Amino acid sequence: MKKSNLAFIDLETTGLDPVKHEIIEIGCILARQVGREGQGPAIEVIEEFDLRVKPEHLETSDPESLRINGYNEMDWLFAVDLGSAMKAVSDKTDGAILVAQNVAFDWLFLEKAFVKTSVPNKMDYHRLDLLSMAFAKLYDDEQAQKFSLRALCEHFGVKNAKAHSALSDIRATFEIYKKLLDLA
Repeated sequence: MKKSNLAFIDLETTGLDPVKHEIIEIGCILARQVGREGQGPAIEVIEEFDLRVKPEHLETSDPESLRINGYNEMDWLFAVDLGSAMKAVSDKTDGAILVAQNVAFDWLFLEKAFVKTSVPNKMDYHRLDLLSMAFAKLYDDEQAQKFSLRALCEHFGVKNAKAHSALSDIRATFEIYKKLLDLA
């Protein structure tokens, strides 16, 4: 694990149910861990990317989810199909460990998308959950009562320029990860 790259991934979806709803945006920061004697790893960004994914079944969308993540047809005019998006994710995250704010949510949607598109998931099977890490680290901190991305951004003074857009959310997640590990 110590030599694996980290794939910080955030998804925007048409709702909360991975069986019924779809991925419409994938934001990723791919980072390398660089060992530092007795200090934990330095985290170096290799690449970041953002993919808008053309939804196939807007009729099953949760209107509130679309409102929250700012979906509109004009911004998704040049979106890629799910198969192309998953191929790009598979190729870029080969061997990487998934890191997400709520890894169970993102993983369920990613797993379903890999199966649906028959694209191989080349990520390492390990996953890191920022929410769990924050809960453990901040348990005794009376100021930390909630562990949502918004609450963690407020707690650590991290700006999230465009909340509920995948790339902005994953940039915030990346910064919080570094702060949790005292790397920032």
